[in-house]
Amino acid sequence: MSSFLERILPGRKRVVESLRPRLGELEERARSLPPSRDFAGALRRPGMSLIAEIKRKSPSKGELDPGLDPADLARTYERGGANAISVLTEPNFFAGSADDLVRAREATRLPVLWKDFILDRTQIVEACATGADAVLVIVRIAEHNLDELMDEARRWGLTALVEVFDESDVARALDAGAEVIGVNHRDLQTFEEDPSATARLRPMIPEGVVVVGESAISTREDVQALENIGVDAILVGEALVRSEDPAAKIHELLGR
Repeated sequence: MSSFLERILPGRKRVVESLRPRLGELEERARSLPPSRDFAGALRRPGMSLIAEIKRKSPSKGELDPGLDPADLARTYERGGANAISVLTEPNFFAGSADDLVRAREATRLPVLWKDFILDRTQIVEACATGADAVLVIVRIAEHNLDELMDEARRWGLTALVEVFDESDVARALDAGAEVIGVNHRDLQTFEEDPSATARLRPMIPEGVVVVGESAISTREDVQALENIGVDAILVGEALVRSEDPAAKIHELLGR
């Protein structure tokens, strides 16, 4: 395991322990909410789709925009033509929070992804109770209970964006019935970027499964390279958060 994962996962395990006594309360709140928005459907629309990320900080790049307003940024993303919103909710390394997701979702009609390091079903219930429409599930840290996490997401009507980096991750994701697979160009074990990862893994993923390219996407040329190999969507954070005009940056990336 990389030093990054060794540092971040203990904190997530403590979160799981804190959530367990509240599980009944979270489930009751989750059941009281209206049906989730269709995250997978939003990415299946014709042309390249874009998941625009709300991200205050990065472990590798430092502070991006610590004072950002999630509601304002979500509205800007929607105005720019994003198909969905991703919100970093992990607090210690990304300076995110559940409140960021709440505020972003209230400000937009787009489906919203709870992006965190999910180890246990209690975190999925928390995401649903907070109003998330989708959750990130990373094969590399959930390989032993991936099926359980996928089942829990389905139980609450959430889409699981299943993140992979190599061939074994893809095989495991498909075995678990993933309908949306995100190929991360950043290896969480080394934090090195490999923009060729999607091109290498795309042939393994059958038609009907939504393919998302993630990380190291900042130019129209990056997007065109992914379009050329049949990628359905991209997830972009840093390039948008750092942009002086995020809506215009979305137009630029998508060539619209």
